[in-house]
Amino acid sequence: MIQLYFWTTPNAYKVSILLEELGLAYSVVPVHIGKGEQFGASFLEISPNNKIPALIDDDGPLGQRIALFESGAIMIYLAEKVGSQLYPADPSKRYAVLQWLMFQMSAVGPMLGQAHHFRKYAPARIEYAVERYTNEATRLYRVMDTQLGRSPYLAGEDYSLADIATYPWLRAYRLQGQNLADWPNLQRWYSTMRARAAVQRGLAVMAEKVDRNDQAPSGDRWQNLFGQNQFASHKN
Repeated sequence: MIQLYFWTTPNAYKVSILLEELGLAYSVVPVHIGKGEQFGASFLEISPNNKIPALIDDDGPLGQRIALFESGAIMIYLAEKVGSQLYPADPSKRYAVLQWLMFQMSAVGPMLGQAHHFRKYAPARIEYAVERYTNEATRLYRVMDTQLGRSPYLAGEDYSLADIATYPWLRAYRLQGQNLADWPNLQRWYSTMRARAAVQRGLAVMAEKVDRNDQAPSGDRWQNLFGQNQFASHKN
């Protein structure tokens, strides 16, 4: 059985959507990051970087249990586990997917996350930071819109891990200072992604558990998500 350690964040949704696309059975282990459960010793054994998602597969390589952290690594593992065309065997197609998956991991996630933070969650508005990360979000949207003007999906003609990884981060486009109408190719792709049944199922995971207190966190919750609790020593 696959166990997905999960909270309702873009990186975790990447994996829940993929599991739904692959049709793999899994159970969800909630890790409430607003309450600081990501710092618990048992979770740190699986995810030493204290981030979700993480995954345990009791039927890993050679039938052995495997534990993984980092959403990109988890996605590659799951696609390879079943030989999915979402991560194709053809090297030319595989590297096209890999480069756009790495683009999401290195740019889309981190930079849009900073736009979220400084536009909504920072305790004081810092105009330089707001401008810098909003501008970077705009640049990344332009890169994606240009690519999607050349092909239906980010890595080419076929739907892939790259699309699954990127879509959850773009759902908060307003927080990133963006209007999808400004990016017609991206808007077309976004609508296609949103309509997929597996995407909808993946986004429905733990929907009833969404904690509105974490939409405007304060006190210990803010510290757990953004503050000093992130930088404290948590021993596993």
